[in-house]
Amino acid sequence: MDTAPEGGLVRMDWGRSKTILILAFLLLNLVLGYQLFMNRSELLDLEVSAGGAAEEIQRLLQAKNIEVPDDLPKDVPRLKDIVVRFDESITAEQPTALKTSFKFNPLIHKGAVRDAVARASIPQLDAYEYDPIVSTKETHVFNQMYGDLPMFEVRLELLEQGGRITAYRQRYAEVQPETGQKAQKEQKVISPYVALRSLIEYYLPEGSVVTSIRLGYHGQEYNSQTMYMVPYWRVSLGSGEVYFVHAFNGAVE
Repeated sequence: MDTAPEGGLVRMDWGRSKTILILAFLLLNLVLGYQLFMNRSELLDLEVSAGGAAEEIQRLLQAKNIEVPDDLPKDVPRLKDIVVRFDESITAEQPTALKTSFKFNPLIHKGAVRDAVARASIPQLDAYEYDPIVSTKETHVFNQMYGDLPMFEVRLELLEQGGRITAYRQRYAEVQPETGQKAQKEQKVISPYVALRSLIEYYLPEGSVVTSIRLGYHGQEYNSQTMYMVPYWRVSLGSGEVYFVHAFNGAVE
């Protein structure tokens, strides 16, 4: 007769334990949600006060001995996602040899190719802008521009051999118009201060040197003809590493 009450007591204690565990998980979720809310509020406060953002960044930089450029971008435009379709008559993954080679000096050209041979040989040349961050001695990289912003994965590469450009590899895309219900509203992008803060706190090792911060479009391919592109801050380090920070939600890639 004594065993039944003990079993009932065990079942009651287990039921009470489950209730306590559920309440504990709920409390934990509330705490985590509150922390996320506070972090987001801090980011919004930084957006409102550029001076406060600069001070916060300076404190983090000193704590981790990280260097950043003095001329951080000041424009924080309103943008939206885009979809581009590659022009197959121009896009080629394999290099195309030039009939006449030419010499290219990025310091002289200042980001644009002004050589008459290049203009006669390479289609849509004026649509691209030189990207010194990802260029090498043998490969001079240009990004196709959409307005004032580069599309980082839509490139023209001038291939150098023996001090002269002998071939090129090109991708060219057209931004697809939005129609009907697919039309998006533009959103204000986060500032470079906010993008940097996330990186410095959680990703960049001590002593890192940030060489460039550039706003542009970064994409994922649907297939060989189409790419979906989103505004990102591209943060480049002196070590050669490149981080992409989503310009709407701050997610780091």
